[in-house]
Amino acid sequence: MADPGGTALITGITGQDGSYLAELLLGKGYEVHGLIRRSSSFSTGRIDHLYHDPHQPGARLSLHYADLTDSSSLIGHLHRIKPAEVYNLGAQSHVKVSFEMPEFTADTAGMGTLRMLEAVRTADWPIRFYQAGSSEMYGQVSETPQSETTAFRPRSPYAIAKVFAHWMTVQYRDAYGLHASNGILFNHESPRRGGTFVTRKVTRGIAAILAGQADVLYLGNLDARRDWGYAAEYVEAMWLMLQQPEPDDYVIATGETHSVRELCDVAFGLVGLDWERYVRVDERYLRPTEVDELCGDATKAERALGWRPATTFHALVRLMLDADLREAGLDATTLIVGDATG
Repeated sequence: MADPGGTALITGITGQDGSYLAELLLGKGYEVHGLIRRSSSFSTGRIDHLYHDPHQPGARLSLHYADLTDSSSLIGHLHRIKPAEVYNLGAQSHVKVSFEMPEFTADTAGMGTLRMLEAVRTADWPIRFYQAGSSEMYGQVSETPQSETTAFRPRSPYAIAKVFAHWMTVQYRDAYGLHASNGILFNHESPRRGGTFVTRKVTRGIAAILAGQADVLYLGNLDARRDWGYAAEYVEAMWLMLQQPEPDDYVIATGETHSVRELCDVAFGLVGLDWERYVRVDERYLRPTEVDELCGDATKAERALGWRPATTFHALVRLMLDADLREAGLDATTLIVGDATG
């Protein structure tokens, strides 16, 4: 097992998973370094509560400008930081957007992983590498539930890029002996989820309706079924993978599926509203090729890592709705009247 409290490098640290992972590692005594893309506007909102001036005594989180499309920046920072663990979470991760930006998606999610693996391969010290995979890789599924041995049949540029990254990670593990593991994470959500992802669109949409800022909520395929878990719990599985004596690949999931229609029913029901009065289907949000249902089998992760999900689907929806109501300046304690036990 790797020594806890070492040095870790996270790509995509400003994203949902990166912020929760940074919290977890800092809590375990790690020195954490994050790679961020240069932008004219700040994008560090999810980690602002963690960040302190690196020149101050005791600061253990440092941010560095780099890009997964620029191998020189990856190699340079890796050799300066000399991390014991690298978590590759960075990518263009929105499935619908990947149809509109396929080349950029492939360059960040696919080739970006290869560039990161090459950087790790050049190191003359031991590094444990985590690659963020996705349930979208299963696509038009050949069996249900999906496990580590289920065939990949991707249905989007994003999923195809992630399949490339997955097999490159396996290749570098086999060819060069890297301690490199793939986490095949099914959908995982939280109040930090991006506003264009369907779970957050629903909870933010309800807050906007109750605040008088919107009349309806526009969504895409209401019949799509997903295996939704809590992101703060899923990042612990990432860490656990890198603490194992040998690298491997693991599905991380709840084993339950719920439709977008059910998501709307639960979320609107929590504030006493009939979702059918407010939700409209907009064809602009439909994907050219749809993935109908994803459901993960995390038996291997439970057996080998001791990991299992704790937050139910209904509790997760309530958690997200509570946060979005408060963000909108509304009194969540009086507005949420429904039962979230399921």
